[in-house]
Amino acid sequence: MSDPIISVSGLRGIVGSGLTPEVAMRYVAAFAAGCPAGSFVVTRDGRFSGQMLAQAVHAGLRAVGRDTIDAAVAPTPTLGVLVRHCRAAGGVQISASHNPAEYNGLKLFSAEGRVIPEGPGRDVLARYQKGTVAWVPHDRLGTSRTLADPLRPHLEAVLATVDLPRIRAKGFKVLLDSNHGAGSALGRMLLESLGCRVTVLGAEPDGRFEHTPEPTAENLASVLEQVTKAEADVGFCQDPDADRLAVIDESGRYLGEEYTLAMCVAHVLPERRGPIVANCATSRMSEDLARGLGVPFVRSAVGEANVVDAMLAHHAVFGGEGNGGPIDPRVGLVRDSFVGMAQLLDAMAARDAKISQLADELPRSWIVKTKISLEPSRVPAALDALQQQFPDAAADRLDGLRLDWPGRWLLVRPSNTEPIVRAIAEAESEAQARALCDRAAETLGKVR
Repeated sequence: MSDPIISVSGLRGIVGSGLTPEVAMRYVAAFAAGCPAGSFVVTRDGRFSGQMLAQAVHAGLRAVGRDTIDAAVAPTPTLGVLVRHCRAAGGVQISASHNPAEYNGLKLFSAEGRVIPEGPGRDVLARYQKGTVAWVPHDRLGTSRTLADPLRPHLEAVLATVDLPRIRAKGFKVLLDSNHGAGSALGRMLLESLGCRVTVLGAEPDGRFEHTPEPTAENLASVLEQVTKAEADVGFCQDPDADRLAVIDESGRYLGEEYTLAMCVAHVLPERRGPIVANCATSRMSEDLARGLGVPFVRSAVGEANVVDAMLAHHAVFGGEGNGGPIDPRVGLVRDSFVGMAQLLDAMAARDAKISQLADELPRSWIVKTKISLEPSRVPAALDALQQQFPDAAADRLDGLRLDWPGRWLLVRPSNTEPIVRAIAEAESEAQARALCDRAAETLGKVR
């Protein structure tokens, strides 16, 4: 990889190849040029390259006359809280999320404490590609200061959303797998504040991942048995920047990321009626819950920024993505594993129920996710052919092509970084979902 992969909200690349100190400095300078007056909060996950890139980010921002606030190692959702807490002009999180250790990246936050939306993101990209930077002279350089106790504001915001005495009375035993990412310190603080007895795996945030970082069933195989060995009531598994949460039940069963949002919605909605937002690739479990309680359910395009846009537009009480990213606007407009942990423990305490019971009570369905090789130039014709193949389905072109039938759906959307499309299907059985993905692959394979 010789160039970084740039999206509307940030960039990522292999350190020393696609992502260099020069790239980081030019990119944050382009970001700052479109932001209001004020300082910038800078945080990072635990990757070995993070400190070096943080120095470059601080240097790049100060070199265009901006002050910076160093919050060191902190989760991505914590940055969102800190930007508002410090009344900053914006923020930069240095993380490659679930990518392997050789990667790193920069995620940009607006003054609202959220990932920047599409419009401002495209403006940043245009300025970066133009390549002109307004470096300032020596007497106008920005300053830098270190933020004391950067995790406290986020901790207090999450604790304020749950019934502390009710959870503390249960004394839950929890295993937290932070996998040497940024979530371990705040995760321990939160769980101990909730009266839990905590075992933390990968507590040192040094980026030396003990398993592949993305919290999928395959990657967490070694963690499943540790939940039962620890006799834990629940296992929580974070990705490196702690904006995603996967759940393991007391028997060592992987419940997964899709269940995180749905279980949170099931707990939140009865007490806080209002619109729910999830992206179009998320399980219909949350939609079924919302419909069952008579509240609006809104579907957005894939991507955290799109979910947040829809949440703001519809005044949602909760939202998120099926990759384990719940968003509680009372805490922040960012996917947040700590919100997920607190809400699920609150649900267990309120119902006096095991986490397995909460999962088993949800509307049952199966999701299958596949990739199909397809050149970008063939995508429009392929989606047209697929829609024609299923004339009985309700078609939606919000993001790629989504086809809906009663009890099942299929989404086919192109990748922004690879010559592939992603096919995701959900149905009442795994066989039905897989058949939808296979049918999509067969149809797309015939397009020339």
